[in-house]
Amino acid sequence: MHPMLNTAVKAARRAASIINRASFDIERVKVTEKGHNDFVTEIDQAAEQAIIEVLKTAYPDHAILAEESGASSNLHDENDNVWIIDPIDGTTNFIHGFPQYCVSIALQQRGQITQAVVYDPTRNDLFTATKGAGAYLNEKRIRVGRRDRMAEALIGTGFPFRDKAALDEYMQMFRIMTEKCAGLRRPGAAALDLAYVAAGRLDGFFEKGLQTWDMAAGSLLITEAGGIVGNFAGESDYLYKGNVLAGSPKIFAQMVNLLSPFAK
Repeated sequence: MHPMLNTAVKAARRAASIINRASFDIERVKVTEKGHNDFVTEIDQAAEQAIIEVLKTAYPDHAILAEESGASSNLHDENDNVWIIDPIDGTTNFIHGFPQYCVSIALQQRGQITQAVVYDPTRNDLFTATKGAGAYLNEKRIRVGRRDRMAEALIGTGFPFRDKAALDEYMQMFRIMTEKCAGLRRPGAAALDLAYVAAGRLDGFFEKGLQTWDMAAGSLLITEAGGIVGNFAGESDYLYKGNVLAGSPKIFAQMVNLLSPFAK
């Protein structure tokens, strides 16, 4: 395992132990609302600090972009190494004890994602990838699914939960995709959904309005597993724009066909 990936795994496991401890007594976890339907807990913050501590100890000059604490002060002095962190993706699930959430950590070097970890603490599923070296689940090589017809595909998605104005457009997409695919799933943690695409548990995924830390690690897992990630027009500028389509190559192409009218 690449030494930088090894450090990221160590950081993810450190965060997971904080998350797991809290999950045994979820009623006691303090919750605050950042915005409409957008929650943060003291556990998100503690897990994020634990991750940053591990990364900073190993790589003190690297920059950080994290969901709860934002950007580190050295992010904008053209830093070549940026760790992109989501301490708990799926906080709403976590608050309810619904076991579908994960820790997501990615390293971006000179604009490219080069290391990725998505860790599901409830199932002990560790998804990892290093650019050019393949994607793994618990140290076994993973590939995107083999199904090549949309009618047989299981597709993941996310509802627009912050911006209710996006709901009408989403309902149109929902209708199109429900008619065309074998099943649509909305588990509630985008980083984990993307990891599932990499492992072939989902054949594709689409969502609008995501943040960089929701997508960074998952996007490398998918490309290293032989899949494609893009925006709704099939282009590659999704990471800071927030609209993402992902899937095995054939399913991705069919999703672009169906969803490119919603590329705005």
